Amino acid sequence: MILVFDSGLGGLTVFREVAAALPRARYLYVADDAFFPYGGHGEAELVARVGALMGELIDAHHPDLVVIACNTASTLVLPHLRARYSVPFVGTVPAIKPACAASASKRVTVLGTEATVNREYTRALIRDFANGSDVTLVGSARLAAYAEAELNGAPVANELIVRELMPCFVDAGGRRTDTIVLACTHYPLLLDRLARLAPWPVAFIDPAPAIARRVADLSGPQAGGGASGPAGIVFTSGRSPPPALASALARFGIGA
Repeated sequence: MILVFDSGLGGLTVFREVAAALPRARYLYVADDAFFPYGGHGEAELVARVGALMGELIDAHHPDLVVIACNTASTLVLPHLRARYSVPFVGTVPAIKPACAASASKRVTVLGTEATVNREYTRALIRDFANGSDVTLVGSARLAAYAEAELNGAPVANELIVRELMPCFVDAGGRRTDTIVLACTHYPLLLDRLARLAPWPVAFIDPAPAIARRVADLSGPQAGGGASGPAGIVFTSGRSPPPALASALARFGIGA
């Protein structure tokens, strides 16, 4: 069984790709909605929270592999989890290396939560892999919550999304931003809106396909031996999804 973990519903974008790569595996999706958003908590608090919660989940569900489908948790907690537990972990980190390698204008933006873009881990990736690109860091305090609201059947006005998106677009020195790294797994949930509201066309880089390839490499092509029925889901708040969310989860192949 593969356990996919996120602070909320953003990890659904990763789950979708992993499940497509390994359709025979069994899955459990865990949303730590009782602690959402992770960006609102201190680093020591998050390390303690995720470390203890992961131990409970491993004891209860005995996963063969855990996907940490959250940039904030991965850039902070992943080393602690790997040191503490023997189960394999696959994390989610900003796709800065492939974005900078692919950029033609060498003007790249990393769009993430405030916590992710301010973390030293992210800045180290830029130092190591910018490949001559000018990289702009944009921290959004609201975009993840907007994605959650949309899934819960509460539409968000275009103007609010534009306000979060516009700092990503830089036109200076004869070069425009041509590549945006989606450094939060919630953001691909809004990808169609982001592309439609962008002032000019850019490539949005979603790390989910690369994560799915890594999970497949670790699990092997026959992982699971034949899954039946939808994946399960656990909300740490204990809530039951309202009808709009239950319908959205079903579209992802998850039974609420």
